[in-house]
Amino acid sequence: MRIFKFGGASVKNPDAVKNVARVLKHEGTENTLVVISAMGKMTNAFEDLVKAYQNKTNVEASFLQIKDFHVNMLKGLFQENHKVFEKLNNLLGKLSGFMVSNTVSDYNYVYDQMVSYGELISTTIVSEYLKEIGLDNNWLDVRNYIVTDANYRDAKVNWEVTEKVIQQKIDVTKLNITQGFLGGNANNTTTLGREGSDYTAGIFAYCLNAESVTIWKDVPGVLNADPRVFEETELLEKISYTEAIEMAFYGASVIHPKTLQPLEQKRIPLFVRSFENLEQTGTSVTKTVGIEPEVPCYIVKKNQILVSVSAKDFSFMVEDNISAVFKKLHEYKLKVNLIQNSALSFSVCVEDKYGKFDDFYNDIKSTFNIKCYKNSTLFTIRHFDDEAITNIKSRGKAIIRQINTETAQLVIQEK
Repeated sequence: MRIFKFGGASVKNPDAVKNVARVLKHEGTENTLVVISAMGKMTNAFEDLVKAYQNKTNVEASFLQIKDFHVNMLKGLFQENHKVFEKLNNLLGKLSGFMVSNTVSDYNYVYDQMVSYGELISTTIVSEYLKEIGLDNNWLDVRNYIVTDANYRDAKVNWEVTEKVIQQKIDVTKLNITQGFLGGNANNTTTLGREGSDYTAGIFAYCLNAESVTIWKDVPGVLNADPRVFEETELLEKISYTEAIEMAFYGASVIHPKTLQPLEQKRIPLFVRSFENLEQTGTSVTKTVGIEPEVPCYIVKKNQILVSVSAKDFSFMVEDNISAVFKKLHEYKLKVNLIQNSALSFSVCVEDKYGKFDDFYNDIKSTFNIKCYKNSTLFTIRHFDDEAITNIKSRGKAIIRQINTETAQLVIQEK
């Protein structure tokens, strides 16, 4: 069994969908399960719809933008009387029905129920197009296979139940099409965290004891830096599981952090390949050592907040004070990406995913002195050298620097 994952860029327009078919024809379709994300930037559009729905403003315009995008997609792939138009209308009707009937105000719950339609629609379109050109396939509703808890927007997988369901219900001899990012709990939809489609591929691979996982991208493979940020990049041909997990932990965007551990447990190789050049072998992630070639690898996290905390009574920032700060960081769901402390101060670089930083600040300001540097950028360099550090320091003022044997991290306020 092989697992293929196609992200939003792989299905961003009709030509891209046709290219997915080209990839499948080239690679073969038997014993293959394909995980597909929402089309193009549609996850962002669905998130805008959720905000509009909760704020009760511009709901119709946001909904119409989503509908028009997908209708135009269909017009580029099918004849006007094709049954897929009715399927799209049914899915949009269910979404509209939820917005009318829903009585739950919790944002995370609403988010999962609404944003999930991006994947449900995209996989329906791809599945129908593949059938149209003679590639028969089974469309699977992933919510019936990946069973999770009710921690909306960051659901935890019930591995025991999920593995049993997947092994019993999936015909591994066929071409199967399913959604990334989503899970199910009772009668509700859950999501596995943003960019969770890679994780979905890892879950299916683990449960099906897959031969391999391939993530198809618009880049040649895993690069040592983001080409949108750095002018010169190099392809990493081989990466060990351990190295890939380290890179993902620090924020490398090519591979989702939770994807790798289930693959490593069963030694399932992961390939990152270009969906444009099918002759390129891309990057392989396996049980090897380090990376090949060994060059500095740059990982960039923008929109960070560096927070420096000290006690108002001039006491040391040791276990009791640090524990109090961490408790609040957890309470307000602020993701910590770097930690540094001295006798009198404690600094953390955080990511405000849920927009709760101001609440955190107001909560602790009566107890601690707080200094904030918003709109900062965290640069992490794996396998750094002096030239790599100099390169990053030239981008702006280094507020904080932290170095260990293999990794250097700098928080920069860019010029």
